[in-house]
Amino acid sequence: MAKAKSAGKKAKKVVKKKSAAKGATRAAKSPAKAAAPKMRHGLITHTELASANPAATKAWCQKALGWKFGPAVPTPAGPYHMWRFDSGTGGGIRSNNPPEVPGSIPYCEVVDIRGTYAKALAAGATAMMPPEQLPGGMGWIAIVAAPGGVAIGFWGSE
Repeated sequence: MAKAKSAGKKAKKVVKKKSAAKGATRAAKSPAKAAAPKMRHGLITHTELASANPAATKAWCQKALGWKFGPAVPTPAGPYHMWRFDSGTGGGIRSNNPPEVPGSIPYCEVVDIRGTYAKALAAGATAMMPPEQLPGGMGWIAIVAAPGGVAIGFWGSE
């Protein structure tokens, strides 16, 4: 009788293993949704360079710093030249918009762009650009001037 129970347990284990293997095969065949990247609230992940001559700035960054650029993104204000580092940070070069002077704007990742924008204004920042959706599902951006006049951008998925 002990042998019969032992054989029954072994048979059940084999059935469970086969079922688990079938489930794993089905899971491998069905397309899984990619998990959204975890937001790193406050981390500077994008730096935008506003240039009076974006092509010259891009060429200099390539030659002097070895930056690699993807294809330029067309915008109404002219091409937007983007780079990305292996660390996941990067940025873009665009034309400055007078009276804006050439310079840079760091963009911090934020979980709640509208809430962060409101919190920044309540803490003493001056509004520069309210939250605005980027084309092509690239998220949302907003810009404030921190006390002292320093421009700080925010980027979020919504």
